[in-house]
Amino acid sequence: MASNHPFSIGLLNPKNPTNVASVLRAAGCYQASSVFYTGQRYGYAKAFNADTQGMHKVIPNVGVPDLQQVKPKGAKAVIVELVEGAQPLPHYQHPDNAFYIFGPEDGSVSDDVLAWADDVVYIPTKGCMNLAATVNVVLYDRLAKSDFEASDEKIRASRDKNNRTRVLHKPHD
Repeated sequence: MASNHPFSIGLLNPKNPTNVASVLRAAGCYQASSVFYTGQRYGYAKAFNADTQGMHKVIPNVGVPDLQQVKPKGAKAVIVELVEGAQPLPHYQHPDNAFYIFGPEDGSVSDDVLAWADDVVYIPTKGCMNLAATVNVVLYDRLAKSDFEASDEKIRASRDKNNRTRVLHKPHD
C-alpha cells in the first residue's frame, strides 16, 4: 500500500478492547508487519467481537514484558504522545523502518520508554484522541507522505465486497 518499507506497532498496556480491535484493523489496512503489546488488558481485546476483519489472526500480535526488547532490527522507535518537546506530526518525516509506540488510553508513556525513543511526535489536536484514532492518523500520515501507487486496482482490492460503486464523471474542480 504505502512503500514496501516495514513498520511495526507497539502498544503500552492498552485498555479498551474496542480500540485494540480498531488498531488491529488499522494495522491490516496499512500493512503493519506486527503488533506488540505489554500488559494483561490486551488479551481481552483479542477475543472481543469487533470488526477487525480477522486481522488478529493475520498480523502477528504478541504480548511482551518490554517493548524495547522486541524493537525490530534496524527500526527507529517513534513514540506518539502528547509530551512537551515532541515534534508535530505534520512536520515529521517517517523513517523507512519504524516501530511506532503508543501509550495507554488512561496514562502516558513513561520516562523510561521515552529515554530509548529515536523520535517523539504528537498530533496537534485540541484535547487527546483515543488510541485507535491516533494509530489511524499516524499510519495514514505515513501513507500520505510516501510514494504510493494510486489506481482503480488498489481500490477494487481494498473495498468491501458489497461496494461496486464507481465515479461516472469527474467532479468539477
